[in-house]
Amino acid sequence: MTTREMPLTDERAIDQEDDFLKINAIDHIEFWVGNAKQSVFFWKTWGFKPVAYSGLETGNRRCASWVLEQGQIRFVLSSPYSPHDEMAAHHLLHGDGVKVIAMEVDDVEAAWRETTARGAKSVQAPAEQNDDRGLLRTAAIATYGQTVHQFVDRSDYVGAFKPGYKPLSEDKNVKPVGFAAVDHIVGNVELGKMNYWVNWYHRVMGFRQIVHYDDTVIHTEYSALMSKVMGNGNGRIKFPINEPAEGRKKSQIEEYLDYYTGPGVQHIALITGDIIGTVRELRSRGLEFLRVPQSYYDTLPDRIGPIKEKYDDIAELGILADRDDEGYLLQIFSRPIQDRPTMFMEVIQRRGARGFGVGNFKALFESIEIEQGKRGNL
Repeated sequence: MTTREMPLTDERAIDQEDDFLKINAIDHIEFWVGNAKQSVFFWKTWGFKPVAYSGLETGNRRCASWVLEQGQIRFVLSSPYSPHDEMAAHHLLHGDGVKVIAMEVDDVEAAWRETTARGAKSVQAPAEQNDDRGLLRTAAIATYGQTVHQFVDRSDYVGAFKPGYKPLSEDKNVKPVGFAAVDHIVGNVELGKMNYWVNWYHRVMGFRQIVHYDDTVIHTEYSALMSKVMGNGNGRIKFPINEPAEGRKKSQIEEYLDYYTGPGVQHIALITGDIIGTVRELRSRGLEFLRVPQSYYDTLPDRIGPIKEKYDDIAELGILADRDDEGYLLQIFSRPIQDRPTMFMEVIQRRGARGFGVGNFKALFESIEIEQGKRGNL
């Protein structure tokens, strides 16, 4: 842990409890989008293969829904058929965005019962769906904004995704780029609401606070933000929560809240074992990433020290690096994935480091402010 990262001290610590909510992994992330079929082509560029589909052809009269996978990551893209559907209202308000963060659990009913007893608002009581491929159990609770946490138990289901979906033949034209799993999912909330949601994740889901960054750490000349990272008992689920802080000009969090029209998922970090190869391939496919000033790379070797990768490759591709007591990490951030300056993606590789790249925050946010200035939103 570097001195720039602020671990929990006794007075800041959230009381430790038994890990009552056993979460095994992120099961899937569902985006509600304006045109799911077109969105599929975008995510193919990121190396995700379509594996299942639900729509009119399968008897689904509500929406078209495509399931894509890469490594252990599963994305679901859904669009409504009717302008009067909840999905249409969600898209009108937010644009394309994450609606559901689904988590794999052993006991859906217990997860729902424990979380609602601790104050969570139920979105869907425990339910079962079945077809000739088995039985799927789900339940859901509300979290920040209009985002939903779903609990999923697919131990008795062997279908492509869930009942009502048909498997798709392999698209051999889609080439994966090396993504293995979801590293973390970041949420943006309103000013003054970060601690509310930090306490909510602890009280309702039994998460612990892993690290805290305040506005003395995450700031530029013009803007600042505060962030606390919440994680579950086994460390597989990490949800950083950001809120804006007072600054001379509008922060990236404020810009997000303005254009998303409220709290929501700011970005998803996808982990790779070869960030050089992954980013080189993504750039060759036309995907755009933020770049920090070249001066960042002039001092990087002295700051980070010896690494397995070549610094020339890191500088060429615009990758950022940071080190903590456990090792180092490499990361890069995409430009927003839609016209609204809201959600973006992170590509990350960990070489032992357990942090979130705090040493890169200043350079990264200065680059974001340059982009904000181009949009007239700084």
